[in-house]
Amino acid sequence: FRRLKHPRVARNVRQLFLAILIGVLAGYGAVLFRFALKSMQWLFYHNSADFLTFADRVPVWLKIGLPGLGGLAAGLIIHFFAKEAKGHGVPEVMEAIALRGGHIRKRVAMAKIMASAITIGSGGSVGREGPMVQIGSSIGSTVGQVFKVPGLHMKTMVGCGAAAGIAATFNAPMAGVLFALEIIIGDFGLMSFSPVVLSSVTATTISRYYFGDLPAFVIPDYSIVSLWEFCFYPLLGVVSGLAAMTFTSVLYRFEDVFDALPAPGWLKPAAGGVVLGAILVFCPYVFGVGYGAMNQALTNGMGLGLLAGLVGIKIIST
Repeated sequence: FRRLKHPRVARNVRQLFLAILIGVLAGYGAVLFRFALKSMQWLFYHNSADFLTFADRVPVWLKIGLPGLGGLAAGLIIHFFAKEAKGHGVPEVMEAIALRGGHIRKRVAMAKIMASAITIGSGGSVGREGPMVQIGSSIGSTVGQVFKVPGLHMKTMVGCGAAAGIAATFNAPMAGVLFALEIIIGDFGLMSFSPVVLSSVTATTISRYYFGDLPAFVIPDYSIVSLWEFCFYPLLGVVSGLAAMTFTSVLYRFEDVFDALPAPGWLKPAAGGVVLGAILVFCPYVFGVGYGAMNQALTNGMGLGLLAGLVGIKIIST
């Protein structure tokens, strides 16, 4: 007990308790985000199932108009409520750590939940990963600000939130820990490692209570027929790396083009939504996070031509 009274030990124990609190809040933030996603898709399409199961029953004008309407709503939320909620999520968190000592406004978490849920629910070709990182990081920063955590440890609080967000969203506690330590905090030291692990595991426990202990994707069993198969994996790595570079380059170019457009900022997401809707008419596989299409690909439910075409179409849609 005397050791607990030592200032440094007491500070470390306090930090661990705050990490658990961040894990609880981020875990419930992930639950709320999942619920908001389903609710928004039902609000737009009166169906919360995978879009591929009912895409043929949605009129063309709704496929084009609803993503535009969702983009307009998201643009208004971002423009008038929290401009930091614009963008992918992860770069904004890294910017907050580098330039503002990890301080993120308290309203960002709710703004990101609503804007992302509306965007994805209406058909926006984006994922849950970036938004959930920013939501969790915002929760971590808010807890740090409320409990007046020193600036030196604020980065760890933000990392705890990011790890908890990833872990709760994908039922992957170790993935959340490694992501936060490598990308957000950039430090694998014990002072950062322990709180991040606690936060990640806590959030995963809450997620599993509500969603079950299930993997994000169900992959069928495969077996190695010949050792020659391993020759294709380096090629796969090269092709995947080139695709990633292409995606990043195209994404930034499109951002520059939209930023240069002489139109109000809140109106630009609506324009993007309409363009995406036109793509949805011909290729419903790019709807939302795209998990339906990914599961089909993993179970050999797509032809080679469609798989190859989706690489380019998904990049443009996103």
